[in-house]
Amino acid sequence: YKMAHSSKLKDYLVDTQVHFLNGEETLLVRGGFNKVLKASVVGRTSGGFFYILPQSISHLKEKESNLLSQKEELIYRYCKTFSITLNKYYLFIRFINREFDRFDHYQARIQFARSYDYQFILPSKKKNIKIHEFCHPAIDNPVPITINLDKSVMLVTGVNAGGKTMLLKSLLSAVYMSKNLLPFRCNAQKTEVGHYKSIEAVIDDPQSVKNDISTFAGRMVEFAKLFDKENAIVGVDEIELGTDSDEAASLFRVMLDELRKKGITFIVTTHHKRLASLMSGDDDVELIAALYNEERREPTYTFLQGSIGKSYAFETAQRYGVPEYIVNRAKKLYGEDKENLNELIEKSTTLEREMRLKIQKIDEELKAVERKKEDLDSIEDRLNEKHRKAIATLENRYNAATKRALEAIKVKESTEGRRLLNSAYKHKEKSKQAQEVEQPNKVILKVGDRVKYRSSKGELLSIKGKEATIEVDGLKMRVPLSQLKQIGVIPKIKSKSKTNITIEKSGRGAISIKLLGCFADEAIDKLDRFLSDALVNGFSEVEIIHGTGTGVLKKVIINYLKSYPKLQSFYGQKGNLGITIVK
Repeated sequence: YKMAHSSKLKDYLVDTQVHFLNGEETLLVRGGFNKVLKASVVGRTSGGFFYILPQSISHLKEKESNLLSQKEELIYRYCKTFSITLNKYYLFIRFINREFDRFDHYQARIQFARSYDYQFILPSKKKNIKIHEFCHPAIDNPVPITINLDKSVMLVTGVNAGGKTMLLKSLLSAVYMSKNLLPFRCNAQKTEVGHYKSIEAVIDDPQSVKNDISTFAGRMVEFAKLFDKENAIVGVDEIELGTDSDEAASLFRVMLDELRKKGITFIVTTHHKRLASLMSGDDDVELIAALYNEERREPTYTFLQGSIGKSYAFETAQRYGVPEYIVNRAKKLYGEDKENLNELIEKSTTLEREMRLKIQKIDEELKAVERKKEDLDSIEDRLNEKHRKAIATLENRYNAATKRALEAIKVKESTEGRRLLNSAYKHKEKSKQAQEVEQPNKVILKVGDRVKYRSSKGELLSIKGKEATIEVDGLKMRVPLSQLKQIGVIPKIKSKSKTNITIEKSGRGAISIKLLGCFADEAIDKLDRFLSDALVNGFSEVEIIHGTGTGVLKKVIINYLKSYPKLQSFYGQKGNLGITIVK
């Protein structure tokens, strides 16, 4: 800028601008400029003017370039030294970086949950879903859902556009968000979500020109894939899609039964009355009905457990703009008889489930009565034992008293004393006979029965007359048969060998091992222990230092790693062939 406004160069300047040409800052001048200024010509214009670079500026540029080169050399040197230093701790730094990323993810989730008042629901070990006041995050102003899925199949029927598909998606979303530690809106105290290995959704219509497949065929492809799954939760929307309803009902009933054996839980939406009636008799199937408000002629987006819902196709069509006269003609064509038949199917299914619930309730009450009876029998046994001990105590006192009386009579003979002792003995024998002449045991005891004698329980080994031999805790006893009480048959339990497995987790885990100078067997032994400790401590990447040498040790280690389970991959460290990285 200073040179462009120089008085010596003023007469030769075409303009006072600085022109950027070929990477250089130049001035545009006329011929004869060399009389007042030493410069090199960078270029020419069509008008005969010159782009020049003054030598003084050129020298400064050269110095600047040298300084920049020195700066880059210093930076490179420092970077090299820094990299060599950090390379020793590369795996540790990478591990710490990954852990900080995980911590950041957790913090982000917590802040997100606080912002929207969401809750974290951790997966439980049970295979059930119980959501209370759940709101799907993708819906504005949703109706909170409260539902309980504790069976293998949930069959959702009911009104069209009544929220059946959203119920399906809500349950799958709750499982997904719980599994991936994502918060959502619900009542956390009353919500419980089980753990499933995978989540599958059969929702879309696969029919398209590109896929070259029909709707039903596409659905069969999706179901065929499920036979390779285990412990999964599957949502199927409109299961009857694309084929005859009666044939599909039988087919899907059999497929659902078979897939349930693999631990797969299903959430199915359908309008099949046939499929619903086939599945309703199964205790492991939960029927859910989407409800409809007939007075307001609109769905309530709420659900009733234990019943089959009506589709309300005519009402839905009219609600979405189909002319009323069209709907009336369709109702007439449909016929009242078929409508009544559907209602009878729904009512009979509901009554059947109610009857099963009542039977289940009666069975539970019967079990409660049996438990009370067992408690009363136990109380009776305790009282009888207490009574027996009291009699034994009195008998001991009687024997002690009669013994002292006999000793007194021996010292001084007394006829009256003899008479009283004989009378007491006869009274004792009568009491004994009265105890023995009790109501006979109505239950016929057999060898092998589990019996109770007083407060001891054991096995009946043999019966001989009025006596029996029992075994109590390895001790054989001969007891009166009348004092035995049957408490069951000893189950034949197949003995199983017990295997105790102890896993010792090392207090400190290393992410690197040095095998330099080791023999092959010694190196393999150390490497095996090292990899086992790394797996137990949860390390995803470790370092094996074996050196280069002749390459024999490296070859042995590589061959061992190829056959080692649980490894994803391994490779040599870049720039150092003496180190192998294992993932």
